Amino acid sequence: MIYRRTEARTAYIEWAKLSAAARFNLAASGVQGVPLSELAVKLSDLELSAPGGYGYPPLLERLAKRYGVSTKNVACAIGTSMANYLAMSAVLEPGDEVIIEQPTYDPMLETARYLGSEIKRLPRRPEDEFQVRMEDLEKIVSKKTRLIVLTNLHNPSGVLLEEETLRAIGEIAKSVGARVLVDEVYLELLFDRPQRSAFHLGEHFMVTSSLTKAYGLSGLRCGWILAAPELAERMWHHNDLFGNIPAHITDRLSVIALDHLETIRARAKTLLEANWKLLDSFLAEHSELDLVRPLGGTIIFPHVPGGDGDAFCELLREKYETSAVPGRFFAMPDRIRIGIGNPSSEVEEGLNRLSQALRDI
Repeated sequence: MIYRRTEARTAYIEWAKLSAAARFNLAASGVQGVPLSELAVKLSDLELSAPGGYGYPPLLERLAKRYGVSTKNVACAIGTSMANYLAMSAVLEPGDEVIIEQPTYDPMLETARYLGSEIKRLPRRPEDEFQVRMEDLEKIVSKKTRLIVLTNLHNPSGVLLEEETLRAIGEIAKSVGARVLVDEVYLELLFDRPQRSAFHLGEHFMVTSSLTKAYGLSGLRCGWILAAPELAERMWHHNDLFGNIPAHITDRLSVIALDHLETIRARAKTLLEANWKLLDSFLAEHSELDLVRPLGGTIIFPHVPGGDGDAFCELLREKYETSAVPGRFFAMPDRIRIGIGNPSSEVEEGLNRLSQALRDI
């Protein structure tokens, strides 16, 4: 089948925009949004326009300090999805080989297709607790491989790839002259077990993230890439085709958010500690759910009894006014993704209704 760039689309994002909303939303994967009233912002802190240039210097400086890197290693983007596009476009030419984990977040796959890549899939199996087996990677990597794409925490399972594993993947990539892209947008959700960014494993790594999932600041669209300076510069130039001049007011708001991130982080941590207690109580009552319990985060990816994730999500939505993500969007139609980032009262009632739906089947 010939891929037609004019027909580019992501089925998951379409579903998320048009069908994920429900009275009790267990489909959302990010932390409950922070209202503007909770940001320590005064009108005098804001401005609509800024001098030209590549990036708002105060924002670049804060991101660089946060990761212990140079501002030359940082490129900004409209959220993590655009960051992933810019990272891929900076290293891939049409026909280049890219290895992408399976299952994965659908826009990662569709972006690689859009760029004309030859795609190979790296299995992350439930029986391996969704970890990466080096022997699987060694079987498919080749001299044609230019990029290996991963998420950490893994989307959809929420599983952590330890630094030792990432280092081993990086060595395999280096052996064939490839780079590794790690989407770390969920990584900071491990509040009690902070992880070093994979970018510190070497400049053959590129890392993307944003203020969206862990901090409930999706509306700021503050995303970024960490990369070798020559690649970061290339990404800024690619972005001239699409984003060019960012919304300066959101850059300023993002600086304010980064300056108060510990407070925002504490809010998210408190919410998720309460919601994980609710989720663990739910799981204790449903041993029929086959899943890997991640160390933290906002998502789990259980197998549904009967093996039909679409039918189960339809039942859940139509009868119980509750949404979850069908596993078919991750090429595992026997599973569903459940998110617990919303207010605890909504999560609690959503899980109660999920229990009722499980009894139905």
